[in-house]
Amino acid sequence: MFAMGWRFALAHCTSDNITDCEHLLIFLRSWQIRTPSEIVDGDGQGGAMPRFSSQETVQSALRMSDQGVSDRVNADIHGVAIKTIRKWRRLYQRQGLPRLGSGYPATPCPRCDEADLNGSAYAHLLGWYLGDGHIARARRSVYVLSISNDPKYSGLSDEIAATMRLVKPTGSPCKRGGQATRIEVRWKHWPCLFPQHGPGRKHLRKIELADWQQEIVARYPDRLLRGLFHSDGCRVTNWTTRELKSGEIKRYEYLRYVFANESEDIIGILTAALDLLEIPWRRPRRNMVAVSQRAGVEALDGFVGAKS
Repeated sequence: MFAMGWRFALAHCTSDNITDCEHLLIFLRSWQIRTPSEIVDGDGQGGAMPRFSSQETVQSALRMSDQGVSDRVNADIHGVAIKTIRKWRRLYQRQGLPRLGSGYPATPCPRCDEADLNGSAYAHLLGWYLGDGHIARARRSVYVLSISNDPKYSGLSDEIAATMRLVKPTGSPCKRGGQATRIEVRWKHWPCLFPQHGPGRKHLRKIELADWQQEIVARYPDRLLRGLFHSDGCRVTNWTTRELKSGEIKRYEYLRYVFANESEDIIGILTAALDLLEIPWRRPRRNMVAVSQRAGVEALDGFVGAKS
């Protein structure tokens, strides 16, 4: 019964729960239970493994390999030898053998393959990336786009994941916990869509939009601003005092939007989008932009609003 349970769990591991699968493998080895690839590569006890695999198994293993899963974990998940995974990678990834029968073709890139790009979703995701996002290279030239968000704003985390799916329709964003919620999705073409990617912190290097990005932002400045203000900004109640003619000191409260970022280039991208919508702004500090006039606040309330 136990053997059937762990074999079933391995068979149902997917690219969305690779970490859980790796933990399962560590548990099995701690009990000296051998997984399929270890049986084949070891002393041969337990019976010979089949010498053929279904097309679905091959395509599933190749997808995980494309996403950076190690050969060892990939072999254990699919119940084949490590050398089989390596053979498939050699044939399909290195030599370019067509993946016949695949129901999951590689997601075409809007820049490399001229695939359609959801401009509204992209402008929104660009705002989040410029504020609280980064791109890291994983195995086999796969890149991970990661957006950080405050854990108490679960609604925004869901919105980020939905926006990622609109930009990469075949993507499966995953959420990782900690002091900040990280929403991540893998793709080989993230650097194509975010040419601002590079080594080092954003405020220490040049951040400039490409011409095609500027065209999208010009069409959807509201979506860019939503991503920027929700990542590195906030909507707060400010107050001030004023002395009346009677000598009384009266306190006034008003709403305002504040955006803070150390990159002068990113601040320039935000203020340019505000100018497109004719929303007045000012710079109370070197690294801050504030929208305090009632008309501007009301305009931002229409498409940004409070965090949730």
